[in-house]
Amino acid sequence: LLICSPICDIEVPERLSSCYELLKSYHLLERCVHVPAREGSEEEILLVHSSEHLEVAKSTQTMNEEELKRVSENYDAFFFHPNTYHCARLAVGATLQLVDAVMSGKARNGMALVRPPGHHSQRNAANGFCLFNNVAIAAEYAKLKHGLQRILIVDWDVHHGQGTQYIFEEDPSVLYFSWHRFEHQEFWPSLRESDYDAVGLGKGKGFNINLPWNKVGMGNSDYLAAFFHVLLPMAFEFDPQLVIVSSGYDSGIGDPEGQMNATPEVFAHLTHFLMQLANGKLCVILEGGYHLKSLAESVCMTVKTLLGDPVPQITGEMAPCLSAVESIQNVRAAHKPYWKWLTYEGSFSFFKQMLLINGFIQKLKIIKISTYKFLELHMKNILFPLPPIKTATTDSAGSEHFLPVHVHLVKEMDKTETKALVSGFYADLVKEDKTLLSLGRMLPVLDKILKKEVCNGIAASPTAALSAAVALRHSVHFGFQRVLCVFVGDMQVIPNTEDGQNFFEISAFCFVLYLEIWGFTSMLINFLLFFKDAEGNDFFSAVLGFILPVAYSYQPDLTVIAVGPNSNLGISGISLLIALLQGLAESRIFAVIEDTEINLMQNVAKALVGASTPPFGIYVPPTQEKVNKIKALRDQFQQEWKMLQCSGKLSDFI
Repeated sequence: LLICSPICDIEVPERLSSCYELLKSYHLLERCVHVPAREGSEEEILLVHSSEHLEVAKSTQTMNEEELKRVSENYDAFFFHPNTYHCARLAVGATLQLVDAVMSGKARNGMALVRPPGHHSQRNAANGFCLFNNVAIAAEYAKLKHGLQRILIVDWDVHHGQGTQYIFEEDPSVLYFSWHRFEHQEFWPSLRESDYDAVGLGKGKGFNINLPWNKVGMGNSDYLAAFFHVLLPMAFEFDPQLVIVSSGYDSGIGDPEGQMNATPEVFAHLTHFLMQLANGKLCVILEGGYHLKSLAESVCMTVKTLLGDPVPQITGEMAPCLSAVESIQNVRAAHKPYWKWLTYEGSFSFFKQMLLINGFIQKLKIIKISTYKFLELHMKNILFPLPPIKTATTDSAGSEHFLPVHVHLVKEMDKTETKALVSGFYADLVKEDKTLLSLGRMLPVLDKILKKEVCNGIAASPTAALSAAVALRHSVHFGFQRVLCVFVGDMQVIPNTEDGQNFFEISAFCFVLYLEIWGFTSMLINFLLFFKDAEGNDFFSAVLGFILPVAYSYQPDLTVIAVGPNSNLGISGISLLIALLQGLAESRIFAVIEDTEINLMQNVAKALVGASTPPFGIYVPPTQEKVNKIKALRDQFQQEWKMLQCSGKLSDFI
């Protein structure tokens, strides 16, 4: 027990036991490395908290009920029990054990299921069920013990972690991001400094990011839009050495505190994105979450992703609501002076929802069954059997000698079989023997992906663009109707005259990363996008600001990536692009590499098997010309692809 007051009936031990039991039921627990908990030492607690606060907490161990009530009355929404101090020290110690395991390489990432939570706790005060600030202590501990200079804290709890903000608001070594239910300061903790314009103090200006939700009912698309248009660009520019999540699941569906509509799989996607930072060093620390079923399912989605399982398809309409776009635009405006990626984004006007859209209310989907029953049915719909093999390629060109050991080798298709298949469906595309041979290596891998025997695959080809054209047509013949295709490098997109139509315009959604933004072709929901001169400094503007939002709007069943020669993105850029796109299509990706340079093949294969992506390097902002072109594309297509919306006027949305 952690509390002694009947007015607090949600911060209960079942929060942990329900998560633990469901992790066992999904057979996730047995796949994890178990790190023993310990009590945090007084010296560790004093890294953040005052000695006075520590002494008050210690003194409660021997108090009777009346004394505990009197002490509790000194704090906002905190209730002492004689065991609170011991449990809070265990929560601190377990969090630090996880940090040590990740930083030492014992584990790539991990999650600490702890209570009491910590993000409301301040230097000299308990607050909001929180006695010691577990995540803040972990950040200071990581700086002191492991010598870290840049730590990202992501707080997706539905309440503002004002304690963490106060602790680090003058510290540029910690980037703190929090989204939270705010409702124009009507929702607890009802602080002025929880709004978007609280950007930090002194040297810490720009390193405190508040994204206030001003209405309930925020859903999956709102959370993803916040990542695409605010957090991820800032995080990649900051380039953290460790990511710590204040992981409150009261921002999920059914929670009585949050009243939001985000379903459990969205936390898999958010986790997947954060795993691409800090060389994969990610520590997820439990904060809130008070609907036991929603909490447990969301924890399991997070852990599955940390273990490297394919990410489930996201559900719901991919269109952020006007209130979310308002908050996103306000955050971008407030932080423009501090971040390079916002330098050329043009002028922002602050959105004031109460003045502009009086009476505008988002229509929320009414779920006519209980949240528990809804989640039972929902999880059955989105969970899928894991393919027995993660990544495959063909056993040609000595690939077994230089690709990661986890890559499964499949047998090439013999020439006679390949020729028969090609003559039936692809004769208009295949004219040369060398192409025929490369298809014999490619098609067996693609077939295993399409049959869901393999999650993803990689193949070498002398003509990557042509191989991609065959792969797209083959996938559609197999029954995959929504295919995302990304072309990287210097190659010619192969037109297809099958049935007198251009295949790329009627059957697949195609991005071509080429040499400079050159042109745009649209036909209904299908696009052919040319990026020219897409170098490292354009990568985040193009990928986070356009490609990912549109791809998530499109929700493909399969992603095909063709990599040609002379790619200005480099190995790290290509690897990161592939890693980010694994959030789509249940992580089904087929990569065709034209440039068979061993290092590129190795790194793409590593990204596919789930290895940490290599560092991207020092952030250099894109030129104003490139930013203007991306912005023009966003403005042009945001009505059709709603996830592009990150700014605008009221007339853009209604």
